[in-house]
Amino acid sequence: MSTVTAPPPGTTSRPPDGRLPARSRLLGQDVVRLGTTGLRARPTRAVLSALGIAIGIAAMVAVVGISSSSQARLNDQLAQLGTNLLTAQAGTSITGEQTALPPDTLGKVRRVDGVESASSTALVPEPVYRSSLSDPDATGGIATMAADQNLLGVVSGQVGSGVWLNPATERFPAVVLGSVAAERLGVTSPGTQVWLGGTHFTVVGILDPVALAPELDSAALIGADVATDLFDFDGSPTTIYERSADEAVEDVRVLLAPTIAPEAPGEVEVSRPSDALAARTAANQAFTGLLLGLGSIALLVGGIGVANTMIISVLERRREIGLRRSLGATRRHILVQFLAEALLLSALGGLFGSAFGAGATAIMAGINGWPFALPPAAIVVAVTATLVIGAVAGLYPAVRAARTPPTAALAS
Repeated sequence: MSTVTAPPPGTTSRPPDGRLPARSRLLGQDVVRLGTTGLRARPTRAVLSALGIAIGIAAMVAVVGISSSSQARLNDQLAQLGTNLLTAQAGTSITGEQTALPPDTLGKVRRVDGVESASSTALVPEPVYRSSLSDPDATGGIATMAADQNLLGVVSGQVGSGVWLNPATERFPAVVLGSVAAERLGVTSPGTQVWLGGTHFTVVGILDPVALAPELDSAALIGADVATDLFDFDGSPTTIYERSADEAVEDVRVLLAPTIAPEAPGEVEVSRPSDALAARTAANQAFTGLLLGLGSIALLVGGIGVANTMIISVLERRREIGLRRSLGATRRHILVQFLAEALLLSALGGLFGSAFGAGATAIMAGINGWPFALPPAAIVVAVTATLVIGAVAGLYPAVRAARTPPTAALAS
């Protein structure tokens, strides 16, 4: 029987060839297997911990997705309606008095260089009721307007049912109702009569909502001829709608007020309706930022939950740690094991949260008729954020587990 001589204290045992033994390492499949050990042993705790991460990620992905889908809808709407519509209205004088546009305003606007088409509406101070027996004080906020025949083409409006005013109907008591006006009057189809200015008018059409001219939604539109015959309309427009070439919009915008009122251009208000839609989107973006902040808080709470779970896991598995250390596992092995467990736990929450957020975006887009638009970068950022959260949350518990002495772990 041969005797093996132990190396002197303080020296390292070397193999016959004189080389140091290779440093032990964990394979990738071993890291995954060890990382899932604790999760598989306590699935309920793992699911509840991952749920906190999932809620935060789902909120953030859904907010980004819904905002992007809404923006895509706006872009499609503006592409369809155009951003080259300008409106001009009478403003106030330097003394604060309401001014009026002259009767020849529309003709002047049509002669401006760059103007392709123009139309107008004029407010007629006559109330509209469902019938002659309606309460005179319950007007419902419906305005009566005299409208040009080419108005719908200029503002990109559509008739939902019935027909628009034409050379025949605009000379008789015929009215086209905006979508809101028809709803308030209880009119659902053409052919119904309403009480307008003390005369029965027949509803010949009902408009769909007009995005670039929302004031038409709550209006009763009649022809200029019948307005002149019955209500002494003097031909002065209230609002001018003008379309110009895209490249000429800004130039026309500068020329409109001086052209309409050369002696007092400051009394004419010129606006671009598409800017209002863009401003609404900007307000929605600010609200989106607030919701993202709330989602970040939920994500932070989820990260704290992961850290708490990992700390408890280290305390409960001290014997396991001590046994593995006594069998040759290094501190680095223990560190990698528990750090991988935290990363897998966070990644699980991130993947489920991303799926929930994408689902919520699809549902909201379907309900509102928006195109589904979820930037792929949002999913990438969400999953990356969960991995970072998992790494930060699991680092301290992993280091604590790696520093646990084997003897102390086994004795506990």
